[in-house]
Parts: sequence; structure tokens; C-alpha cells
Amino acid sequence: MTRRLAEALIARPSVTPRDAGCIDLIRERLDALGFASEIIDSGPDSFRVRNLWSKRTTSRTDTAPEAIKTIVFAGHTDVVPTGPLAQWTSDPFLPTERDGKLYGRGAASDMKTSIAAFVVAAEQFLAARPDAPLNIALLLTSDEEGPALDGTVVVCEALKARGETLDYCIVGEPTSVQRTGDMIKNGRRGTLSGRLAVRGIQGHIAYPHLARNPVHELAPALAELVAIEWDRGNAFFPPTSWQVSNIHGGTGASNIIPGEVVVDFNFRFCTESTPESLRQRVEAVLQKHGLDHELAWTLGGRPFLTPPGTLVEAVRAAIRAETGLETELSTTGGTSDGRFIAQLCPQVVELGPPNASIHKIDEHIALADIEPLTRIYRRVLENLCPA
Repeated sequence: MTRRLAEALIARPSVTPRDAGCIDLIRERLDALGFASEIIDSGPDSFRVRNLWSKRTTSRTDTAPEAIKTIVFAGHTDVVPTGPLAQWTSDPFLPTERDGKLYGRGAASDMKTSIAAFVVAAEQFLAARPDAPLNIALLLTSDEEGPALDGTVVVCEALKARGETLDYCIVGEPTSVQRTGDMIKNGRRGTLSGRLAVRGIQGHIAYPHLARNPVHELAPALAELVAIEWDRGNAFFPPTSWQVSNIHGGTGASNIIPGEVVVDFNFRFCTESTPESLRQRVEAVLQKHGLDHELAWTLGGRPFLTPPGTLVEAVRAAIRAETGLETELSTTGGTSDGRFIAQLCPQVVELGPPNASIHKIDEHIALADIEPLTRIYRRVLENLCPA
């Protein structure tokens, strides 16, 4: 059942920010279960994003309101571009089975199998317990692989503005390594980028006394920044990392001292540091070296962490019961939309299929990983729901 829905989603060429009808397909399934669905479109016409907020509120009246929790399954329907079609063994938008694997863009990464498993798990759970004292919601967007300015963050802002309460969230990111359930993410590092422009005076390279080389002036400060220990991490996160990604300077001619050098850099930071503290420490180094500079910052997301507790233990128990695995908690990898949801939901966990083929040519998922993922999601609902 999950496989059929996953195939229907993969067949829709929803390269970001296009949704290509994925959300409408999911909405039909959810409406049949009694979910109240809301489409929240956002962004300019040239980059129109489709978002879905769909929630089923329990009809139980014999349970105290404060005892009824809300769990959200969150994901995205957009996928990354396919890359050269000629390198694919089969059409990336024609789901194809070969050697026990399902091939297609979005099969493993980002995250059409996970979305299908969300829906089928909810269907199975509600068929068995239609009056369960648990609110279930789905949050889907078509802007996660893109700039992520008009997707989940917009929905979260709308929910926060109207006082919506969320207790638990599972994001369907592909977190597993070898088998579904062997690793989950209970947090992610934050990302903070900077673009530093250091000004000098352009001149002829044979007359350095008539110019001022900004590359030379920057070099000692750059060396100091590279050597800084920003923090030591903690039990859940590695130490904060600072990395230079690009350096631009000069006109391309070999006999001109450049008038400016521009450096792009990024922090992947843990909960031991804050964007404010990192910005202050960088600026202090630049001021110390007397650089004539401008520095523009972009905060891509703050770190979030869900320590072992109700949700983590419910997920661990579901994985153990379904697969026999003792899952590993991890905060490695890049960012996800969990960073936005964590601003209004205290417990966020990422759980999805193996990620070895994500974003690659011939992306695929093992057929043997599909139904266990569905059953794990269903068991999580059962574990979180009081009798």
C-alpha cells in the first residue's frame, strides 16, 4: 500500500519549487480520514510554493484536554533536479523496480516514500482506533530543497500566530544508514553564513607603496579565525565548525594589486554557541586587525535538540519492536525543516529510510525498507496514544 502511494508521488516531477500535484493527492487521502486541510501558498509567481497544513482533531470528550497531544508528520514534496538524464538507468520520474529496489527521484531522499508512509500509517492507526485521544497533523511543503523562504517557515509562522499547540513532530528525512531505523536525528546544528568584504587600494603590483593589498591585510585575521576553538561541543553535538567556502579578489590580471577581497564562510554551530556570540567574536578579530571591512550575515537556522524523553523513547520503542534494532541518536548532517518546527514544537525527531543514494543518479530505496518504515510510524502513534 505504501509502495503504491510512493510510486504515485515519484511519478510527479516536482522539482523545487513545483509540487506537481503531490499535495492534492495527499490531501484527498487525508480528507477521507476526517482531516481538515488548508492550502497555504506563498512566494512570488516566479517561485510559487504550495504548502499543506492538515489536521485531524480527536472527537474524544472523555479525556482531559491537556492530556490530548498533537503529533505532526512533516515533510516536503519537492525534489532536487535529476542531473543528466542520460546517466539514469531508467526515467527518474517513472518509478521502476530492479533487483529488489525502487528507483526514482525522491524514492529515498526528500522524501516521497516517507510521506507515503506517513499517510498509510495514519490510515492504519485510525482504522484500528478511530476515536483515539490523539490529534494527528501533516505539514508538507514544496520549498525545502530550494531557498526554504516560503515553505515550512511560513506555515509555522501562521500556526504560531493563531496559537496552535504542537507537542511532537517527526520529520521524514532519510536518516538511516544501513537499515530503516538504525539511526534517527534528535537534533541538528545551526547554520550561520557570512560574506566579508575587506577593502584596500588597487594599484600596480610593481608599486606596492602606492597601493594597499587587502589580501595581505586579511591574512593574519584569517589565520586567527581558523585557529579559534569556538566551543567544545557537548554530549549531543560536535564542536562548532568555521569554514571558508570562497575567496574572491583581483581583476584576473597578474600585475594588479586588488582593491578588495571577499570571503564567504559558514558556521555549523551547536547549542554551546549562539549566532550572537559567534558574530561578536568574529567582529572582535576583524577590529583587532584594523581591517576596513563590511560583513553581511545570513542566519540559515538555529540548532535544535530533543533530549531523550517522551518522543525519543516512543520512536526507539517502535523501531525496536519492528526491527529489533537499537537506534542510534545523531545530530550529524546538514539542516532540515526541523529547525523551523522546533521553534514552536518542543520535541522534534527525524526518522526516515537509508540515505546512501539520496540526491544521486539512480536514486533508490530497497523494497524491504518501505513497509517497516510505515509500521514504525504507526507504532509511534500507538506508543504516544493513551489507552
